[in-house]
Amino acid sequence: MLLDQYKQKGLFFNVNFLESTDTQMQAYRGELILIEGEIGDDKGHSKPPVDVMRGVFILADDKIRMLGGVVDSMDSLPALMDKYSADFASDISALIYVVNLEKAVVTEISGFSFILIPLVQGVPWNETMEELAIEKSDLKGQSAGNKLVTVYEELKAYKPKYASVAFEAAMAMVTDAKREGWGAV
Repeated sequence: MLLDQYKQKGLFFNVNFLESTDTQMQAYRGELILIEGEIGDDKGHSKPPVDVMRGVFILADDKIRMLGGVVDSMDSLPALMDKYSADFASDISALIYVVNLEKAVVTEISGFSFILIPLVQGVPWNETMEELAIEKSDLKGQSAGNKLVTVYEELKAYKPKYASVAFEAAMAMVTDAKREGWGAV
């Protein structure tokens, strides 16, 4: 399947899980490499990725049906499209959080509809649950992969009330926001 190919190519980083669902699709959560690191030594080991989408959740069969996660900059979206859009389903459900985006919008990128939402701090999965009004009880008893199927069904039916703008206009809606991180001091 498609996500197995991504795994073999080393496009996943900090994998949370990759598993099959009851719907014959595969579900993935972790990070998705947008720009690989250079070769770091003569043995062919790579340096860490230059750019990743964090908090990623993907549902795919032979095409990517659902994609979500967070990027630090609107400038990461062209890299995402260059690397993965050939594998997008024509009706992909995509909800991308962007740290430096001024306001939430709906836009079309290379013929695919995307919901873009600003997010300086937070976890994309939790923010998506809130955005789609999914309660924990809606996911109770489901496997990790099947939880993504539930989110996919909700996202397919979701009609955001955000302004619809051209991608070029969305690319101009940037701030100087940086991701706020928490952790050990």
